[in-house]
Amino acid sequence: MSIAELVQEKKLDGVKGLRDESTKDIRIVIDLKNTAVPEKVLNYIYKNTQLESNFNFNIVALVDGVPQTLSLKSILSLFISHRKEVVKRRGEYDLRKAEEREHILLGLKRALDKIDRVITVIRGSKDSQVAKLNLMKEFKFSELQTVAILEMKLQKLAGLERKAVENELEEKQKFIKETKDLLASPKKILSVISSELKEIREKYADERRTKIVKGGNKEISDEDLIPDKETVLVFTAGGYVKRTDPSEYHAQKRGGVGVVDLETKEEDFVTMLVSGSTHNDLLFFTNLGKTYQMKMFDIPEGKRATKGKSIMNFLSLNNDEKVTSILPMPQELKKSPISLMLTTKNGTSKKMSGESFKDVRRSGIIAIRLDKGDQLVSALLVEKGDEVIVATSGGQSIRFKESDTREMGRTAGGVRGIKLGKSDEVIGVDVVKKENKTGAFLTMSVNGFGKKTSLKEYKVQKRGGSGVKTAKITPKTGKLIVAKVLTGSEEELIAMSKKGQVIRTALKDISSLGRQTQGVTIMRLRAGDNIASLVCA
Repeated sequence: MSIAELVQEKKLDGVKGLRDESTKDIRIVIDLKNTAVPEKVLNYIYKNTQLESNFNFNIVALVDGVPQTLSLKSILSLFISHRKEVVKRRGEYDLRKAEEREHILLGLKRALDKIDRVITVIRGSKDSQVAKLNLMKEFKFSELQTVAILEMKLQKLAGLERKAVENELEEKQKFIKETKDLLASPKKILSVISSELKEIREKYADERRTKIVKGGNKEISDEDLIPDKETVLVFTAGGYVKRTDPSEYHAQKRGGVGVVDLETKEEDFVTMLVSGSTHNDLLFFTNLGKTYQMKMFDIPEGKRATKGKSIMNFLSLNNDEKVTSILPMPQELKKSPISLMLTTKNGTSKKMSGESFKDVRRSGIIAIRLDKGDQLVSALLVEKGDEVIVATSGGQSIRFKESDTREMGRTAGGVRGIKLGKSDEVIGVDVVKKENKTGAFLTMSVNGFGKKTSLKEYKVQKRGGSGVKTAKITPKTGKLIVAKVLTGSEEELIAMSKKGQVIRTALKDISSLGRQTQGVTIMRLRAGDNIASLVCA
């Protein structure tokens, strides 16, 4: 598939223009949108077009008489081994021939020392066979030396120069020594192989028809290309999602009106702000009790006032299915024993092993079996020794140990977490860590009233009870909409209204009050507006 086809079919995000500027060399220019990550776009093009092509080959050869499929490295290694054997056998052959010639030359040298007697013996013999025996007997020549002497005509033998024999003998002895040194040294054998290959290259090489360039496409994942940084995920009731930089929101004093965050339709409003890392795996829990998974960096980044994209572009949701909870999944979920606590609108709690969410298929998995009319509203991570605190819209809350709820399978329905009053429903669930028993519980109502209350005021109970009052609910405050445990590490609160107004204020500026108080104004809302969600960082 071509780059243009990928852009036309909207499979390649982040590209706003494509043009061909080729002259003698090929030059393709791809214009990117401001939100695109160049490395990620290039990585996708490498993988899905012919910008980079792999030419695979299948090498089958006989190795010690057995057919084998070889890699490039192994066939090069076998070729070098073959060349070693060739050089070795050639050297052994040359050595054998040189030693034979040396032996003959030694015999000729001795014959020259007594040339007159040698000629006399030859002439006095009735035939060559007798001459051979006589020479071997009188001069102690070997058969090879004797044959070499007899094969020469007497005239040539008599005219043989001693100097020529001695020079050739010296050359042969030098060659024999060099050949023996070569055969005894693997390093010298490799040097011979290298020299011969260079000779072949110089004799037969032609110009390279392709270019070797540095770099090329490395096998890297998209995650390797994305900076690991803090980010805020914004999600609306209409199903629009985007990522923004936390610095987009400047801190304000408590009671401020806030700044516009998101271009939403009148009937749409922001429901969730999730703080996390760009490398987090995100678990999306829906009202139907299903779970989906994707990377945080796969959500497009936008400025504060941009709309975002529909979640339907990323998740295969049914028409009646809506995301009700988003959980940034830390790496610990894949490395250590950890559980997930799910809570429904009607107060049902269910604990599950984190192993169940290691790899969530694209079509999603069932996280909890729901009763008719119930919905999943919360999902969070818990560890051994943690406590869970559940808050309702009517101002009730209950704190119980996570061990009160046993782990269940994905299709189980769960157990009662809190007993609800008439028209009451769960609006918030959070974890009290072992090291945070002296922290605070932050609550906020739909009309912008909020407070911090010491966790010491919430005694640990058995799950399933009605709990204790956590906030005084009046027409002025409206029902509770958010409840969150503060660990002490958070410094600021980011709250968002249904009409997209946002305020960022220091947590130290929010009053610490008792459980049965209504709180103070955190965000001054315009007429007809309500609090949608908040996040602390």
